[in-house]
Amino acid sequence: MKVTVVGAGAVGASCAEYIAIKNFASEVVLLDIKEGFAEGKAMDLMQTASLNGFDTKVVGTTNDYGKTANSDICVITSGLARKPGMTRAELLGINAGIVKSVTSNLVQHSPNTIIIVVSNPMDTMTYLVHKTTDLPKNRIIGMGGALDSARFKYRLAQALEAPISDVDGMVIGGHSDKGMVPLTRLATRNSVPVAEFLTEERLNQVKEDTKVGGATLTKLLGTSAWYAPGAAVSGLVQAIACDQKKIYPCSALLEGEYGLNDLCIGVPVVLGRNGIEKIVEINLSEAEKEHLSNSAAAVKTNNANLEL
Repeated sequence: MKVTVVGAGAVGASCAEYIAIKNFASEVVLLDIKEGFAEGKAMDLMQTASLNGFDTKVVGTTNDYGKTANSDICVITSGLARKPGMTRAELLGINAGIVKSVTSNLVQHSPNTIIIVVSNPMDTMTYLVHKTTDLPKNRIIGMGGALDSARFKYRLAQALEAPISDVDGMVIGGHSDKGMVPLTRLATRNSVPVAEFLTEERLNQVKEDTKVGGATLTKLLGTSAWYAPGAAVSGLVQAIACDQKKIYPCSALLEGEYGLNDLCIGVPVVLGRNGIEKIVEINLSEAEKEHLSNSAAAVKTNNANLEL
C-alpha cells in the first residue's frame, strides 16, 4: 500500500507521521515544492521508526511526481494556510490553482488512485477535483467532516466531563464556521442521548464552539491546526487501505442524496477499499434539513467562483 501526501508543512507532515506510525502502509511519499523540505521531514520521521516501532518507509521529494507513481491513495494538503481573521473561502483563488495543478500531476502518475482533499475551502476544492479529472466519484473524498466530528466529540466530552471514548457524535454540512451542522440530537454518551445529561443551552454552546473550532485554533496558533487534521486524514486512509467499511462524515459529490445535487458537502459515508462505498442517508429533523440546505447554498456560492 503506497500513500502520497502532497504538502510537507505541518498538516502534511502530521498526516505522514500518523499514517507511518499506524504501520499499515508499505510506503509514504511526502512531496513539497520547497527544495529539501520534504526530504528533511521524511528523514526526521524515519529516525523515529525504531523508537515508535513502525516499518513504513517514508520518502521525501522536491516536486518530483515520478516518485508518487502508482500510489493507491493521494492526500492533497498543499495550499495557503489560514491566518487569524481569514475565512476558508478567502483562500479559494490561490488554492484552486494549486490544487488543480497538483491533482493533474498525481492522476498522470497514479490513474487509479483515491484522492483525499484537505486544502481549503475543502468542499469547493473537492468539487474542483471532480470537475477537472476523470476519476469516478467514489475515489474523490473531502476530509473536513471527519475533523469537525472529532472536534465536536472533544467539546461534548468537555461539557459532559466524560472520557472521550464514551462519546459519539457527527458533524455534517460544509467545512466552514457557519456551514457546519453538528447533530446534537443524535449525539450519545455510551448510547444514551447527550440531551439526558446536558441542558439545551449547554448543547447549543457545544454546537457553537464546534463550528468555530478551526478559527479558535487559528487565533491561538497564528496558523491552521495540524495534529487533529493529520489524525483525521490517517483515519480515512486506514479505513480505505484496510477495507474497514467504517462510517465517517466526508465531503462527497451528491447526486440527489439529501435532496442536493452537483456539489460536494459533508455527509456520512462508508469507506472501504474502493473509497466511498456508500453514502448513508440519515433521517434529519426539519431544522437540520434547513441548516444543511443553507450550508449547501453557501458551498454553491463558493463553487460558482471557480474557474474550471
